[in-house]
Amino acid sequence: NLLVGDRGSRGLVLDTSALASLDEGAVKGEGILAAEAGLSVDRLCEAARERGLAGLETFYGMPGSVGGAAFMNARCYDVEMADRVAWVDILRPGAQEPERLPFAPGDWAYKKSPFQPGGRAAGAAILAVAYRLGEGDAEAIGRVMREKRADREAKGHYRLPSAGSVFKNNRGFGRPSGKILDELGLRGKRIGGAMVSEWHANIFVNAGGATASDMRSLIELAESEARQRFGYELEPEVLMVGDF
Repeated sequence: NLLVGDRGSRGLVLDTSALASLDEGAVKGEGILAAEAGLSVDRLCEAARERGLAGLETFYGMPGSVGGAAFMNARCYDVEMADRVAWVDILRPGAQEPERLPFAPGDWAYKKSPFQPGGRAAGAAILAVAYRLGEGDAEAIGRVMREKRADREAKGHYRLPSAGSVFKNNRGFGRPSGKILDELGLRGKRIGGAMVSEWHANIFVNAGGATASDMRSLIELAESEARQRFGYELEPEVLMVGDF
């Protein structure tokens, strides 16, 4: 869920894609599946299915990595990562050795995790995540995975590049953010190459040649419209990083 500024990001950027191993030792016995932070969510779900471990199948088809999904406490079809996390291995700034952070309910909430600003592990690098899963039938798990991916495709999640849902839902508003943006008439609204998608008003897409500044301006326009029309303060889910 990142929108990186057009001028890049000052400082060191770490690519975790090579941290993509499964901890085979943790798989056996207790329904625990552990994966390094750079493993894709799709591969994580496939590994769980191969081992007959149920609980992650609704995340299949969600772009992103194990580390990113933990940081954002990703939520799909009413299931969030916090429902499955057993522990997270982290490296705090300045530390010489990794630390194992056990799951604690108070650390997690809707789209919140202990790694975000204000959390007790804010600023730490996520190295690996362990999930506590139940036993299941591999064929049944695979069927749910295929259904969820097909549903995402039918909803247009992969039609054009995007960073997923732009705004978090707020129950106090009485309806999802996408519905609010619909009521504001923003479907199809475009700034430069950034556009509110025609098929889901809470997904903003790169319709061709969009800059990060285009996307940020479109997000700010939606925030302003919601504030003026309804008095709502929409909270972005997309994280803006770097220099705009």
